[in-house]
Amino acid sequence: MDVDEYAWIKASNYRENILVAIGEKPRTPKELAEMNEYYLSHVSNVLSDLNDHGLAECITPDRNKGRLWQVTQKGEEMVEDIHR
Repeated sequence: MDVDEYAWIKASNYRENILVAIGEKPRTPKELAEMNEYYLSHVSNVLSDLNDHGLAECITPDRNKGRLWQVTQKGEEMVEDIHR
């Protein structure tokens, strides 16, 4: 486990909740916003940050609406660490 990455995720409920949610199944930013009662703009920013850290990826980047996001292998490992 990368302790710095883990601490970065745990420092934000937004990052942790969104990472866990997309770890269950691919989801759209709108779904994530509705299920967590977050602003869509906050969800988009968090997804971008998770992508920059190699924890999440958009699997439908060519779509304008309804883009699906999922965790990467690194993200899956982090979700497992969160659940421990």
